[in-house]
Amino acid sequence: MTSKPAVLFVCLGNICRSPLAEAAFRAEAARLGLDVTADSAGTGDYHVGHPPDRRAQAVAARAGIDISQYRARQVTQEDFTRFTHVVALDSDNLRNLRRIRPADASAELCLLLDFVPGREGQPVADPYYGDDAGFDVTWADATEGAAGLARHIAGET
Repeated sequence: MTSKPAVLFVCLGNICRSPLAEAAFRAEAARLGLDVTADSAGTGDYHVGHPPDRRAQAVAARAGIDISQYRARQVTQEDFTRFTHVVALDSDNLRNLRRIRPADASAELCLLLDFVPGREGQPVADPYYGDDAGFDVTWADATEGAAGLARHIAGET
């Protein structure tokens, strides 16, 4: 396990929600001066090696963040000890993470919106099959959840 906080954001394909959450968290952690590691992954292998969806890249770019260099990857068993927090973007992916979590796992498993008062247990909506506006909603949720998570981690360190 890492000595500093390390967060892995997880959705299904790792091209929409989790890269946006990673980007939002990196920005908030930098703003707060937190020394953390962040990454994202998918429970599925559908998009391994691909960059984020163009609409995810566009919404992040509007916030001044370039995610074009991110590449999708699939969650590994090692992630459960390499990261201190494995953060799912919805309950289906949280269930899948619990299923594949090895016995020696040390990472805290949770949902991103668990860090937003009044939104505990809620999913970050998957914008993939919708229009561009869905990515704005996802970005807003990811930003809110990432800010709450960063504050939580700041309180732990």
